[in-house]
Amino acid sequence: MGLSIPHLLVVLAIVIIVFGTKRLRNLGADLGGAIKGFRSAVKDGEEDKKIAEHEGETIDVEVTKKDEKV
Repeated sequence: MGLSIPHLLVVLAIVIIVFGTKRLRNLGADLGGAIKGFRSAVKDGEEDKKIAEHEGETIDVEVTKKDEKV
């Protein structure tokens, strides 16, 4: 009951006739750019979350003073 390969080819041919190859190429490029931007935003959000988790931590360090003559 699903779509077979010949059915998909007919649908593809109709879409190409209606929209044209130039418009479909532009649509593909726009869709690719949108997906790339979305992935970048998700990655930045994960990095911000990691930074926020580390802000509450304390670090024990020893500070020494070194005398320098200027």
